[in-house]
Amino acid sequence: MAMNPPIKEWQGRTVWVVGASSGIGQASAHLLHTLGARVAVSARKAEALTQFTKTHPNSLALPLDVDDAAALRKAADAIAQQWGALDLVMYCAGYYQANTARAFDLADMLRHQQVNYVGVLHVLDVVLAPMLAAGHGHVSLVGSVAGYRGLPKSLAYGPTKAALSNLADCLYLDLRDAGLGVSLISPGFVQTPLTAQNTFHMPALISPEQAARAIVKGWEQGLFEIHFPKRFTWWLRLLRLLPDKLYFAVIRRALK
Repeated sequence: MAMNPPIKEWQGRTVWVVGASSGIGQASAHLLHTLGARVAVSARKAEALTQFTKTHPNSLALPLDVDDAAALRKAADAIAQQWGALDLVMYCAGYYQANTARAFDLADMLRHQQVNYVGVLHVLDVVLAPMLAAGHGHVSLVGSVAGYRGLPKSLAYGPTKAALSNLADCLYLDLRDAGLGVSLISPGFVQTPLTAQNTFHMPALISPEQAARAIVKGWEQGLFEIHFPKRFTWWLRLLRLLPDKLYFAVIRRALK
């Protein structure tokens, strides 16, 4: 049974991808455009967005920083003026640096929070009221399996993704009866500029294009949590069910 209204047809749908200059966001924007959606793309890198519009006719580039609430408001207004009501917003903006408590960096911790979580709040502030007024729309947040439970070197990144998981739960409970869809995207390892800095082996690594196909399939099926690749993510979902003592023992052993 679908938890969200399934999106079976993309032709003419209005989609806003925040964090679309590379990786999962860019690949998802490309696929949605191919399927017939009207796609607006946002990120800090204006040049990458301009290049996207050159190769994707009738798309809309809206450069901005997710810290800038006024810029997000202006971008949402521009989409409404150009195409009308927004059908789906995907928040894919992200920041990641390996971080541990033995080298605590407050500025970096707060940077993770601003991009990965507070930016979402800024987007919600400009899209929720119009969606509620229209009685339809879909909010999709890109979290991570790193938010399932604590992991080494994830002191800054993991908690922000855990916050998105809880936020998505709350949004779903509040918005489902209003006709709105809410989904949480929980990727494993995907080849992106963020994961390129990892020096360890990344099991079940997939391409952004594979991730985009999994995401769109999840929206079409009306899923709440869209996690992939399942050969990897199912194991992590099971791990979070372990008692604390056993979970920590398993993680320590895996890192030896």
